[in-house]
This record gives sequence, structure tokens and C-alpha cells, in this order.
Amino acid sequence: MKVAIIHYWLVGMRGGEKVLEALCEMYPEADIYTHVYVPEMVSETIRKHRVVSTFINRLPRAPRMYKTYLPLMPLALEQLDLRDYDLILSSESGPAKGIIAPPHALHVCYCHTPMRYIWNMFHDYRAGAGSLARLAMPSLAHYLRLWDVASAARVDSFVANSATVADRIRRYYGLAANVIHPPVDTAAFAPCPSSELGDYYLMAGELVSYKRPDLAVRAFNELKLKLVVIGGGEMLSEIRRLAGPTVSVLGPQPFEALKHHYARCRALIFPGEEDFGMVPVEAMASGRPVLAFGRGGATETVANDVTGLFFDEQTVDAISNSIARFERMTFEPEAIVAHAQQFGREPFIRKMRSHIDLLLAQRARSRQQRMETISMGSTLN
Repeated sequence: MKVAIIHYWLVGMRGGEKVLEALCEMYPEADIYTHVYVPEMVSETIRKHRVVSTFINRLPRAPRMYKTYLPLMPLALEQLDLRDYDLILSSESGPAKGIIAPPHALHVCYCHTPMRYIWNMFHDYRAGAGSLARLAMPSLAHYLRLWDVASAARVDSFVANSATVADRIRRYYGLAANVIHPPVDTAAFAPCPSSELGDYYLMAGELVSYKRPDLAVRAFNELKLKLVVIGGGEMLSEIRRLAGPTVSVLGPQPFEALKHHYARCRALIFPGEEDFGMVPVEAMASGRPVLAFGRGGATETVANDVTGLFFDEQTVDAISNSIARFERMTFEPEAIVAHAQQFGREPFIRKMRSHIDLLLAQRARSRQQRMETISMGSTLN
């Protein structure tokens, strides 16, 4: 069986690329197709595969300005020649699922989310865009929505990374999706001895507006409690300006530093609404509780009052109140770690393989039944 994996772009290692790594482990001989490929920015696991890029990769400054070429990506996908493949796995967050699969192939889409910038977060992205982009976005987004819905019909089976994303697939495409949570490398994290716990809270991840890091910083400025912020992103300079004397903004850090802070923080602060959110699972795999906004993927990973707490509003007061409540509670690191294990790499691979094998078996049975029907018709004639 020849396998192709379609991934939107390969310019760094984030959650989507961790899923891609697991798919590469499942299908070590698979070819990878993507719009933009920067080999030095991805893992050796991905680089071991044959990687084919679309014409987007040859456009000016594509490694940095790839999102500028979003309107051309449907055309680029439809030019890919996939006639030789039996199984096609698309990894969708940007445009990836819109390939034209051959009739005999099974096309399974693992959907991190329908494109945020044309669907659920269109107005947020438009508000933060420049004047020319704000003017162009409505018509471009309309065209992309039409293509996005039409291309959803080319998928044989959708797999969503969370129930939150499955709801979006139903709303925007009118299609059902199985839910298989993405693989988190929970084995890479471990609790530290209680004697090594620090006196600080932690916020980790990309510093972008929809994750609302500003709310956490403002809350800790007011509370005068220690907060460590790890991560880069477009809001890094703003967060540094906003940080008071009790807030330490470390910027991007190597994995070992992140792992150290996960295990020793009092709790992780997670003020954004994510599709799934690997950061809370990594913190829980380190034995630490999570204080999260009670919407999105966090509601599927954090067990309220067992592995963390939810706050109901994205406000400074709501975060402050959850911290005050947390300070009066006790959490068991062993229970938190045990809860996190269900989101590990092995459960993901087992569930994905089972789902794909079932679809392939159903397809083979259907083909066999058609052949028998044709044979019976020929005999009767």
C-alpha cells in the first residue's frame, strides 16, 4: 500500500507537526506533500521522508510569507499528482485536504481545525490586519470558504483532534467526524520532588492575541504573585512591556528549560481557547495542575477539581478568582500524571491505526461486493 501524507506547511515544529511525526511513525515509507518546506526547521523524523513541495515553495520569501499566498494554495493542491497512492492522509489546519485523490484511494483527513482565519476567527484576524489586508479579506475569505466547503466533499473520513473541532466540522461542512486526540509525548515529562517545587506560576506557549496572554500578565501584576512566561510570538514585545516586577518573561526557551519549569511551577495558567491544546497536557504529565479558561480543548483534557480548575470568563478578575480558589486546594501529582497518560503517543497511534484499518476493510468489502454483483449479472446474461 502506497501512502501520501499532505501537510499544510513545514516551517517549524508545533502541535500539527507532532501529529505528522506520529503519522510518519505509522507509515515510515510514506511520501509527504506540503506547500512550503524548510528542512532545518523540522525534525529528523520528518526529514527522513521524501518531501515534495507545491509551487508555493518557489514564490518569493515563501518560508516567511507563506500565509500571504493562501489564495493560491487551493490551485497548488489540485496540481498534485497522487494517482499512484492507495491511502492519502491530509493534516488540515491550513489548506491540505483539497487534493484530488484517485478513485481507488482512501482519503482520511486529520483536522486540527477548519481554517481559523476564514471561519471562527475571521473577525479577530481581520481586526489585527493592515488596512489593505482588511479591505481584501472579505472577498478572499468568501472565495476560500466556497472552496473549503467544496473540498470537504473530497474526504472519505474526517478525524477531529477534539470534540470542539468536530463541532466546527459539523457546522461548517455539514459532516460528522470521529474524535481522536492528538499525540502528546507524555513520556518526556515527569514530576519533580516536592522539595524542589517553586513559588511561581507558569504560562507557556506562543504569545499571540487569541491565547490572551495579556490577561494573565495583568492578573499577576495586580496580585503581585510570581509568573514565569515562556514562549515567543507576535506579542512577545508587548508582553515584556506589560510585565510588572513579579512577572518574568523568558521568551523562547529550549525544551529542557521548559520541562524544568513545568515540573516546578505551582500551576500552569492557560487563558486562551484552543482547538485542543498540548501545553496543558504537558504540564499535567509533569504532575502540575492547570488553571484554564473553560472552553475549547482544555475542557476535554483538564479534569475540574482533579487536575486543575476552570474559570468561566476571559477576564483579569476571573483569573484572579481562580488563583485564589486554587491557593485553598490540594492536588495530587500522581493522579494528575495518570490522567495525562491517556493523551500520549501510543493511544493516538493505536486509535488512528484502528480507524484507518476499519475504513480500508470496509472499502475492500464494498469493492468485493461490487465485483460479485457484476459477476452475477454477467452469469445471468
